[in-house]
Formats: sequence, structure tokens, C-alpha cells
Amino acid sequence: MKITPEKLLRRAVVLAAVLASAALWWPASAQALRIKEVAAVQGVRTNQLVGYGLVVGLDGTGDQTTQTPFTTQSIAAMLQQMGVTIPPGTNMQLRNVAAVMVTAQLPPFAQPGQPIDVNVSSMGNAKSLRGGTLIATPLKGADGQIYALAQGNLIVGGAGASQGGSKVQINHLSAGRIPDGATVERSVPTPLQHGDHIQLDLSADDYSTARQVVQAINRAKGDGVAEALNGRAVRVRMPLAGGDRVAFLADIENLPIDMAAPAAKVVLNARTGSVVMNQAVTLGACAVAHGNLSVSISSTPVISQPGPLSGGQTVVAERADIQISQQAGSLIEMPAGTKLTDVVKALNSLGATPQDLLAILQAMKAAGALQAELEVI
Repeated sequence: MKITPEKLLRRAVVLAAVLASAALWWPASAQALRIKEVAAVQGVRTNQLVGYGLVVGLDGTGDQTTQTPFTTQSIAAMLQQMGVTIPPGTNMQLRNVAAVMVTAQLPPFAQPGQPIDVNVSSMGNAKSLRGGTLIATPLKGADGQIYALAQGNLIVGGAGASQGGSKVQINHLSAGRIPDGATVERSVPTPLQHGDHIQLDLSADDYSTARQVVQAINRAKGDGVAEALNGRAVRVRMPLAGGDRVAFLADIENLPIDMAAPAAKVVLNARTGSVVMNQAVTLGACAVAHGNLSVSISSTPVISQPGPLSGGQTVVAERADIQISQQAGSLIEMPAGTKLTDVVKALNSLGATPQDLLAILQAMKAAGALQAELEVI
């Protein structure tokens, strides 16, 4: 049978369509993580900066100076630096000024003259910072040195209006942001160019991950270049030239590694009732009895009326009725589960609320049926 070019073209189109559709249902292979996603160079980090400043130009929504005396003191000190002396005993009623805290993050390798973003938050009782301008504010680090200088117009992502005792507000008005609002005045030295070794700090304490990082670096750069100090730190021998070090780090941070299965852990949030568990959690066979206990209190006003001509007064008292009810809880057998889906199905069979699961999981851990570490946040 002779295959014409037209039939060959149609078959190629059909084959391409089948392969394209297979990409949607065929299971994709797991992609290995890179070293940059599980480790960071020791000493190469951001630094927190903080400063105290004033926001001016508000439309009558600033601090009430009678309740925030530090705002008045700050205005007096600023005016004195500008050669303006306020007579003693002057009661300034400023409504267009607000005292604020200014925070920023100084990124690693930031050089003098580069801009960084700043966040501005009200300290007093200002109603809104919308439309305000931050006066030059020095930003200091943990050592008390000035590393940046902030100034500029605020961007507040909210809006509000009030009239006649009614108030409408959208989002938050007491905090804002100034993009590129600070200029770096001093750089922070890093250990990247010092010594013949650097240290990679892993994001989690795991000996298997540390071994994978060491093996990946030694395969790419030669034996003995990297060694694991413990489950969280890896020591790497670096080239001597500065440019070679940057190229060396660019190479090793993109090396793929195979992550081992994490330790079984269940995280409980007692404030919100959230329960999160990873795929390594397993459950042993056990039996659980669960019942709800509710307490209801109702108050009824009772009026005590004195007798005629007794000279007494009518007294209003309250009578409280307290009722306690407990629902019957059946004993439920929970089978052993070696997969996360089995554990979820077994817990759902209890019909308990997330708040009840906090107590049930702790009891199962104490009984030895839950093979996982419990962490309460």
C-alpha cells in the first residue's frame, strides 16, 4: 500500500495532537530542588532599620496633641533645629501632624545612594495618614548607626469619611508605604570576600539534606570542596579572587538535590483551630469516644416591690439559670492508616470540629496511636 504525502501529513498531525493531550494526563516527574531553595550563605542577609519621624500635611486627621504630648515635643525640637523658637507655655493644637515609626529592610550588598522602600505607621491617635509627607527621618540599625535616610509622600491604600457620627472606612488608614522612600547612606560588610571558606546554612535541621548538598557540590566542583559540619551547616572552600567567588556561588546555588521525606509532624494552632499535617503522618489502630459538653446561662430580671407605706424602694435583681448538657459520644474504632488520605478519612469519621481535633490528636499522641510530632503554634 502506497502512503501519499497527504496521508503522511494527516498522521503526523494526529500523532502531535495525541502527544499534546498526553501532557495533560500523564503524571509529571518530580522536579528536584536547587541548593538556593534550601540553603543561604551565612552573613548574607537583610538588616532591619527603624526610625522615629513626623508626617505633615494631613487634612485635619493628625494626632490630638493633648493626648499625645510627644508629638508636640517633636515639633518643638524640629523647629528649634530650624531656628524657630516657640515661647514657653505655648499650647500648640496641631491637627495636621502625626508621629510615626518608620521601618525598612536593608538588603545585602546595598551600596550608598541606592533607594529602598519604607513603611510608615502611626504611633498616636491620628485618624489617617492619607496625603501626608514624611519629613527627613534617619533610619538606624541594631548598633545605633544611621544606615539610611527616609523622606517622601505616603501611599495609603485606604479611604474613609465621617459625618454626623457615622463613619465609613475601607482598608487601613494609619499606615502607609513610600516606594524608594529611603536612600542608603552606609553599607553593611559581608563575609563573602573574607577568608577561604564560606558556610551554607540550611533552612531546616536535616542530616539527609546536608549530605545531599555536600554530594552535589563535590560532584560538580571536586572532592573535598564541601563538608557537612552538622545537620544545618555546610562548609565550602571558595576561590580566592572576588569574581571567581561570584561565579562559583552562581554555579553551586543552581545545583539540583533530591530532598528526603520530612519527619512526621502535625502543627496545631490553638488560637484559630487550624490543624496541618504532612504526608509522613501515620496512624495506628485505636478507639476514640467523643462527646460535646455545653453550658448555657440565661439571666431573667426580677423586680422586688416593697409593701405599702413601708418606705422601701423598688429593686431590680437578676436570676440566673444555668443548664449543663452533654451529648452522648459513641466509641469509634479508627483503623491503622499508612497514608495521609487514610488518616484524613479516619479523622473525618469522628465528626469533630477543628477545635475538638486539637484535644483528640493530643490524646492519640499520648496513647501512642499517632506517629508524628505535635507542634503547637
